[in-house]
Amino acid sequence: MALHGPQGLPVVIVGGLHREARRKVVDHLLSVVPGSLALHHDLSTAADGTVLRQVRDASGELSRGETPLVNDCACCALRQDLVPELERLARAGLTRLAVVELWDSVEPKGMAEVIVHHGAGTVRLTNVTTAVDPALVLPCLGNGDDLAEAGLAAAAGDQPTVGDTWARQLEYAPVLVVVESGDADDEDRALLTQLHPTARQVEADSAELARLAFAGFDVDAAAAAQHPACALLPQEAYEAGVTTFVWRRHRPFHPERLYQALEDLCCAAARSRGRFWLADRPDTLLAWDAAGGALCVESAGPWLASLPDAAWEMVPPVRRAAAALDWHPEHGDRCQHLVFTSPGLDRDGLARVLESCLLTDGEYAAGPEAWRRLPAAFDSLLDPVT
Repeated sequence: MALHGPQGLPVVIVGGLHREARRKVVDHLLSVVPGSLALHHDLSTAADGTVLRQVRDASGELSRGETPLVNDCACCALRQDLVPELERLARAGLTRLAVVELWDSVEPKGMAEVIVHHGAGTVRLTNVTTAVDPALVLPCLGNGDDLAEAGLAAAAGDQPTVGDTWARQLEYAPVLVVVESGDADDEDRALLTQLHPTARQVEADSAELARLAFAGFDVDAAAAAQHPACALLPQEAYEAGVTTFVWRRHRPFHPERLYQALEDLCCAAARSRGRFWLADRPDTLLAWDAAGGALCVESAGPWLASLPDAAWEMVPPVRRAAAALDWHPEHGDRCQHLVFTSPGLDRDGLARVLESCLLTDGEYAAGPEAWRRLPAAFDSLLDPVT
C-alpha cells in the first residue's frame, strides 16, 4: 500500500550553506515523519568526474551510488539524476516524504523548478526550506570569495560569490529553519529577519517543521518574488543595530555619476537589491543585486511603460500589479527602488550619495533626447564585449 496520496510523492527541499544546521534539519524530519527518506547529492567529488548520491532514513544510510558528471557541471548531473530517483521512490510507494538535502552551494530555485516541471504527476514539491545558523548569516553574506575559491563550485568557472549565493538561498525559501549554535546575538537575529521579513521562521526541533514540510509550494509565485521587476522588497526597519533603508525616487540616474559611486554604494551595506533606471537607457529595467561587497547589475527586461498597450496582455498579473504601485504620470513604472540592509548602516550618508547620482534640475529639464546623449558609463557592465 502506497504511503503517499494520488497527487504524488511529497518532496521538501532543505538547502543552505550552513552544513551542520542543514543536517540537523534533515535528521529532525527523518525522526518525526515516519516513512521519510533523505536524498543528498555530494558534489565535492565532481573533480573526479562523478557526483555521489546518498539515500538514508532515520536509521542511517540505505544506499549510495554515483552518477557521471554532465557537461563538466555537477548541478547538471544533479538535475538529471534527482527526478528519476524521486520517481523511483514514488513508484515503490513506500515513502511518505522525500527530503532533498541540497549540497552547500546549490541554489534551491533551480532544483525546485526541476522537480515541479519534470516530476509532475509522480512527485509534488510541498515546500522549500533553508537551514540557518543566525551566527553565520553575516559572515556568509559578507564573504566576497568566488565559489571556486571557497571550494564550493558546482561547475567549472562558477563565478557567483559565497555572499550572493547565500543571499539567494536565504531569500528564496518561504521557511527558514533556525538552528542556534549558541554564538548568535540579537543583532544576528534582527539581520536574519530583515533580510527576509516575510519568511516563516521555525526552530529545527519544533513540531511545526513537520507540518510545514507538507504545507505546499507555489514555484511561480516564488520566482515572481525574486524577479527584479516585481520582487516584494523589504520595508523600512530598525532593530538591535540593524537597519533596512528603502530609497525610492522617480527621477533617473545620471549614468556616469552612478557608475563612479558604485563601489561606495555596494560596500555601504551587507545586502542591497532592487530595480533602477538610467537616463541614457530609459526603456531598460535594471536589476541591482549586491552582497559581500560584490555588485551585479543586469538588464531585467523592459519597463512596462516602454511597451505598446497590446503587449500588456502578455505580461503576468503580478508584474502589472507591481508596475501599478510605482506608477508615475510622466515616467510610468520607471523608478529607483533600492533597499539596503546592514548592521551599522549610515543611512543619511547613503541617501546623500544616492541623491547626488540623480539628474540635476538642469539635466532633468533638458529632456529625454538630451539624456540619451549622456556618457554611456554602464556599457562595460551591460554590453560586455564577448
